[in-house]
Amino acid sequence: MLRTGRGITPLRMKETMPQSSFYAKVRRGLPAVIAQWLALGQGDTDRLALILAETARVAKLGEPEATPSGATLEAWSDAERHEEIPLWAGRTAVFLLVQMPARPQPADDDEACAWAYCWLRNRQVDDYDAAVAGLPEHLRAPLDAALKAAWVDQQGLRLV
Repeated sequence: MLRTGRGITPLRMKETMPQSSFYAKVRRGLPAVIAQWLALGQGDTDRLALILAETARVAKLGEPEATPSGATLEAWSDAERHEEIPLWAGRTAVFLLVQMPARPQPADDDEACAWAYCWLRNRQVDDYDAAVAGLPEHLRAPLDAALKAAWVDQQGLRLV
């Protein structure tokens, strides 16, 4: 949001933020988060889409307007298609992935930024140390830089 003399105007992310910004990395990393859920979740894509949507609703991570189809979930997992992935889907996928015994981790910086962003959005923490302490041990090193960037980004948004 941008404060102007006439009130608050929403910012258009693509017009105002450089592509190297933290949020741009988050958006580029979300397909990989969904892809991990598809790879590690148990069931066909329609079932995994249902689990994702129902978990979002029950865990209060978002309110999907409708349950996506398996084909939609596959489209969201394809970074080349540039699908607009709703944040509830990324947040919920991270919520589920963090609990898996397989202990998945992000594969690159963009995906780590998506994990870190969703991790912070899913939790109510008062300080950075609490955000780190809440992470499972196997994610602390892979998310170190990304979580710091997510924290700075989140704090910057609170100033507006």
